[in-house]
Order: sequence, then structure tokens, then C-alpha cells
Amino acid sequence: MKTDLSALKFNQLTVVALTALAVMARQPWLAALLGLAMLAGAVWPARSPMKWLYRTVGQRLGLKPEIVDESPEAHHFAQGVGGVFLLASALASFAGAGVLSAVLGVTVIALALLNLTARICVGCLMYFQYRMLRFRLSR
Repeated sequence: MKTDLSALKFNQLTVVALTALAVMARQPWLAALLGLAMLAGAVWPARSPMKWLYRTVGQRLGLKPEIVDESPEAHHFAQGVGGVFLLASALASFAGAGVLSAVLGVTVIALALLNLTARICVGCLMYFQYRMLRFRLSR
């Protein structure tokens, strides 16, 4: 299977920028919208709103695909985890728990930046641990 590293980087930058905007401007609807887009991409990768954004904006900005021989499943899982955190952040904000909302949003920002700068994908590590657990339990 193939993965486009340019698309991953573009998506991480988008997540960092939009989540930071949502947290700083206290706009939970933006966090909710981004979270839903991320979850949709995790569940239906071929119809991902994030993939559409990359193709319509990122590639027009001159980003060239950087295709590697790597399964995208772990990245889809990580994207889904980030989407859940952003939806939880939005719900916390709507419920009046502003501090919890900010902590969840900043967590998403920090993990996306970690992946972007150091290529450490915590959601991917969670996915591999989940797969190992499933393998061990199936024996």
C-alpha cells in the first residue's frame, strides 16, 4: 500500500493551524467541524475531506506528492483519534468546561507537531499496540 507523506504533512499543518485558531478564538464549532472532517477521513479514506483539501489547496500551492511504500492504516487510525479529541474538545466547550476543552485542543496540536517535526506518530503507536493486542488475544 502507498502513503503520500506530503498529504500527511499538509494535513498536520492544517490541523495545527485550525485547532490553534479554534482554541485561541474559543470557537468550538471550528474544532467540531475539523474533528468531524478528520473522523470522516479515518472512516472513509477515499472520500476524506482532508484529502480533498490537500488536492484543492495543497497541490495548488505547489506541493508535490511524496509517495512511500507504507500502509496508511495507522495514519487513518491516528487521524480518527485526533478527530475524537477535537469533538470532545468542542463538547467540553459547549458544556462550559473551557479548561478541559483547551487541554484537549492543545493535546491535538502538540501531537500533530510532534509527528510533523520529529516523525513520531503517537496515534500510529497506539494502532500498532492495538494490533499486537488483537494478535495476542487471537492465539
